[in-house]
Amino acid sequence: MKLLLKGGRLVDPASGRDEIVDIQILNGRIEKIAGNISLPTGFDEINLRGKVVAPGFIDMHVHLREPGFEHKETIETGCSSAAAGGFTAVCCMPNTNPAIDEESVARYVHEKGKAVCGGIVDVFPIGAATKGRQGTELAPMAELAQAGAVGFSDDGAPIASAEIMRRALEYSSMYGVPVIQHAEEPTMTQGGCMNEGVTSTRLGMLGIPPIAEELMVARDIILLGYVPKARYHVAHISTKGALDHVRKAKSEGMNITCEVTPHHFTLLEEVVASFDTNTKMNPPLRTRQDVEAMIQGLKDGTIDVIATDHAPHTIDEKDVEYTQAPFGIVGLETSIGLSMTELFHKKVLTLMALIQKLSTNPRRILSLPTIKFAEGEWANITLLDPNAEWVVDTAKLHSKSKNSPFNGYRLKGKAIGIINNGTVALS
Repeated sequence: MKLLLKGGRLVDPASGRDEIVDIQILNGRIEKIAGNISLPTGFDEINLRGKVVAPGFIDMHVHLREPGFEHKETIETGCSSAAAGGFTAVCCMPNTNPAIDEESVARYVHEKGKAVCGGIVDVFPIGAATKGRQGTELAPMAELAQAGAVGFSDDGAPIASAEIMRRALEYSSMYGVPVIQHAEEPTMTQGGCMNEGVTSTRLGMLGIPPIAEELMVARDIILLGYVPKARYHVAHISTKGALDHVRKAKSEGMNITCEVTPHHFTLLEEVVASFDTNTKMNPPLRTRQDVEAMIQGLKDGTIDVIATDHAPHTIDEKDVEYTQAPFGIVGLETSIGLSMTELFHKKVLTLMALIQKLSTNPRRILSLPTIKFAEGEWANITLLDPNAEWVVDTAKLHSKSKNSPFNGYRLKGKAIGIINNGTVALS
């Protein structure tokens, strides 16, 4: 690889740099950063005037489905989708079959990621917190951490037992990685398929009450106070009440972080009235008050991360009655466009703050090395065109599944390429 990135705007939250520079890359490493570099012999030039150079984005909440559900997605197709969406790294959630609850499965996911798509997308496994994700017995956390697990979760299901959650917090603290909670009190959500409220009553569908999320977050914060050295992360937060709990815990200095998905800061529960099963996800779409709370949480820093909860399902699986359809949508290829459109262009977040939530913060939370823009460092870069206008066409998604509610949406801002592990992919 011999590349000269010419005239791009480098925006790097880790160093605070925001400037127009040229970046010379040789064999995957940054060789030189300066204001005006002449094109060396044998180098290819990429004109980035008007474009943005950012530290490689990471999605810390992705369902790659492999092993066990390859008809929905594979590690290869998931990485292809991630690369097209502008991500140089993804974290694979453990609700595979078998679950990522032992060393061999974690190593398989980690190594398979290196073998597909030219290794341009790093794949980090999230280990199951409990064996089989059954919530009754802790998984072998030491073995999983040694095999590359960067966090522990039973995502797809909550860690419902207070005692098991306490032990998970205690053991995970030994390895400096978070417990990631799918915050849901399961006795209150059985059979539910959308947010509980006026809209669910009008549509005649069983609801998922917002307090189910809020109760679990509140309980876990109490447990975190008992195990203060642990690190606790709330996945796909969706309610104002839960976010208020997180905000208060942060103000008290507790070791708590959280993420939000693009669909939870863009869509309202009313879209479920279409009975399009691509509007069915867990947690469900919430009220305007909740969406506005998510936007405010992003703005004031209570929400640390934007993650997709990329959850592929086949057309046949989604093409059923709403109540029978599986939860989840794909999101890797629409995340940056939705975030740029709804947050950057609407002046909710600066470009620096947005990149921080898509790159710097998730790496910090997962104890992954900070990406550095300095001579001799590996180039791990996401390239953005903040003004590119485009229309989502789910038929053209790189993901094996196409289940997105955003088909036909007109967005502004997208990834135009990534560079990682000595490989470049431009779109």
